[in-house]
Amino acid sequence: MKPQSMLFTIYGEYVRHYGSEIWIGSLTKLMGEFGLSEPAVRAAISRMLRQGWLESRKVGNRSFYSVSERGKKRLEEAAARIYKVESSAWDGKWCMVSYNIPEERRALRDQLRKELGYMGFGMLTTSTWISPNNLREAIQELTETQEITEYVELFAAEHVGLRDPKQLVQKCWNIDEINAKYKEFIDSYQAEYDELEERIRQKKEVPDSLCFVNKTKLVHQYRKFLFIDPDLPQELLPELWLGKEADKLFQNYYQLLNPGAVRFFETVYEAAPV
Repeated sequence: MKPQSMLFTIYGEYVRHYGSEIWIGSLTKLMGEFGLSEPAVRAAISRMLRQGWLESRKVGNRSFYSVSERGKKRLEEAAARIYKVESSAWDGKWCMVSYNIPEERRALRDQLRKELGYMGFGMLTTSTWISPNNLREAIQELTETQEITEYVELFAAEHVGLRDPKQLVQKCWNIDEINAKYKEFIDSYQAEYDELEERIRQKKEVPDSLCFVNKTKLVHQYRKFLFIDPDLPQELLPELWLGKEADKLFQNYYQLLNPGAVRFFETVYEAAPV
């Protein structure tokens, strides 16, 4: 479990709902619930500060860390995808991005590819990526931020080629691998969910600290699908698609854990004095 990745989860799931700022002492105590040491937490915070995800300020002799504007945007995007609502019918259009970035700006080219993958684009050819979702505004903002607009072209395209759209999906994304990851998630968490549901039904005590740890781990694991699942419309999914089952399990388990997890967080959380 990488400290920086867990920090993203804690900020996204808890801190951003409490003004997006937290005292370092509270943060290290929360991270300690996962066996992470204070030096490891401080090192991860330093990296996130350098990368522009966090901002810091001193109040007396205490340090407080808040999510930067860049960080808030990424966390909001992630939350919108994790807690997504049922999408409407696909209109048959593809969002297509083509780029030709000079070799001397290779680092930007590599970063663009990474961001396209995170957004859910699939690689059609080396410099042409596609998505069935309308991501025009996100692409425009990304290219402007990275100052590569002159090297990128954006299209709203219709596929009239020689293969079925589902075959095109198989070419651009490893659907079988994504399905296998969803099966691993279900196999890992179904028994935990069933056990907790039974404990609650029998009115047995469930410690808030346990709810916090289990809920945070649940979100932490499910958040990984943001990097591999392109969020394809129903029309493009295979008949056997475990994403729906995994999402239902996630939502149900989340609802059981959330009240206790929030109570525990509130006992530890300390914001800066006004």
